[in-house]
Amino acid sequence: MAGKQTAAMKILTAEEMGAADRRSVENGVSVWALMQHAGAAVAGFCQRRLVGGGLVVVLAGKGNNGGDGMVAALRLAEAGRRVRVALLSRVGDVKSEAAEVLEAVLRRRDEGRGGLEFVEVTEAAHLQRALEGASLVIDAVVGTGFKPPLRGLAEMARLAVQASEAAVVAVDLPSGWDADSMQMHAPEAFHADAVVTFTAPKLAHVFGHLTEGETFGPVVVAGIGTPPAAIRSESGLHWTGTAKAIAERPRAIDGNKGRMGHVLLVGGAFGKAGAPSMASVAALRAGAGLVTAAVPQEIVPIVAAVAPELMLLPLATEGSGGLALEMLEEASLANLLKGISVVGLGPGLGQAGTTPEWVRRFVERVTLPMVIDADALNALSGQTMLLKRVVREAAERGEPRTIVLTPHPGEMARLAGMTVREVEADRVGLARRFAQEHGVTLVLKGWRTLVAHPDGSVAVNTTGNPSMAKGGSGDVLTGVVAAMLGQYGAESVARAVEAAVFLHGLAGDFACLAQDEHTVLATDTVGHLWQAFRARVTDVEGFTWIAGTASAGRGMVTGGARSGTATPETGFGSER
Repeated sequence: MAGKQTAAMKILTAEEMGAADRRSVENGVSVWALMQHAGAAVAGFCQRRLVGGGLVVVLAGKGNNGGDGMVAALRLAEAGRRVRVALLSRVGDVKSEAAEVLEAVLRRRDEGRGGLEFVEVTEAAHLQRALEGASLVIDAVVGTGFKPPLRGLAEMARLAVQASEAAVVAVDLPSGWDADSMQMHAPEAFHADAVVTFTAPKLAHVFGHLTEGETFGPVVVAGIGTPPAAIRSESGLHWTGTAKAIAERPRAIDGNKGRMGHVLLVGGAFGKAGAPSMASVAALRAGAGLVTAAVPQEIVPIVAAVAPELMLLPLATEGSGGLALEMLEEASLANLLKGISVVGLGPGLGQAGTTPEWVRRFVERVTLPMVIDADALNALSGQTMLLKRVVREAAERGEPRTIVLTPHPGEMARLAGMTVREVEADRVGLARRFAQEHGVTLVLKGWRTLVAHPDGSVAVNTTGNPSMAKGGSGDVLTGVVAAMLGQYGAESVARAVEAAVFLHGLAGDFACLAQDEHTVLATDTVGHLWQAFRARVTDVEGFTWIAGTASAGRGMVTGGARSGTATPETGFGSER
């Protein structure tokens, strides 16, 4: 079932976001309308996700970000919440649409309709009064167009909020965070427990840990009426989460195992039976119709005991422990690949004896879609011209090759002939160049795993957490990627791989929520794949969850993580 594809969510720079706003105006969507929608989204998020009836303090700057915050204040007051607007400026300094919103705030206050206070903060002494009694702070001081550092009252407000026990929701970005930053941390920016941004994520939203101290602090995107045609990105960056829609369509009612892909997992060595076992079970759990594990005959009994649904093929080995090259002869290879639709190569394979040579010959001779990981990647170190050649030759035959590599930074360094530090210094550029030059899909694992495609586009993944820093996580990913290729690769290789990476990280998030980040095992992640598949990246309220987890109708308790009263959400998006 092909179905309608959801367009990938583009990742923008601050300049591109500004251009999108200008194009929106040119297309008849006024700045006033954008501001009203943005403020309403912030208010809606706070109403639904933050329980408790305490005082909400909106720290508003004099620009459009402050205008968004003041709209949120009006909406919350209309909903019966106690709200205080603290303007970090003189009233006369607020201009344009933000000034119109400020007039509405002052009018509501002056008319005595209740629920809304106003404080003009022009010196540090006013900040204590402004924040007194706050259970929730809405940070609307500065937004995407701001370039750090914070100064004056804004910096004083940051320190005052940091010293408070209030939960903090940032409007667009935590004030002081550079929208174009690709750094994980920004210690001189406001603390945030949640972030609500608009239209599309900016670089900081996907590369930064904006909710410092909150592993699952929400970062959500709200639509505010920007026409899709106005959203343009020159970076070629987009978000992996959109691709998950490929797995959200119901399967064909007459579907059968033969139509869901037959994955062959080639791996294992003496003492390394766990890796192919985990990869194989992950492929089964990720929806593959059939999975066959091809492992050295010595460990067949161990792998066979893992799951009764798993099929086994023994691989012959030589005296050195390496795989027997005779298996690559035409008849033997045909028997190995009979009925197979996608291959996962490498988990636990080892590098003994002839195994590296066996891997290289296998990659040369097998034209099926292939996921290459672990020791199979190491076998290609210094040999990546082989990848270029087989991809080029396949294209010349009119039979394009699908090859997916899934290295961690150390494996990437060996593949590219550089140091790990050099890999980490330019992850996006390196991943893009390697994928383009070799004609492969490259999944560069790590903080914000990247999925780089042969056409130069790069998807950024925002799921996953420190609990996944355990042996076996990469093997599980190999199985999930292979399974998704088997089911959806014919429709779109890019979307199948991006969805697999997203789902794997999300399953790890659910596993961590169910336990503690120290105790999660790779096999626990497999056990939570069902939750990842059922979850939706866009919830029933229309928020797209770039980071964090959510459950419909629930939210974190106001008071903030630092006070020990914040409760992490227990689901991602809403389940159908």
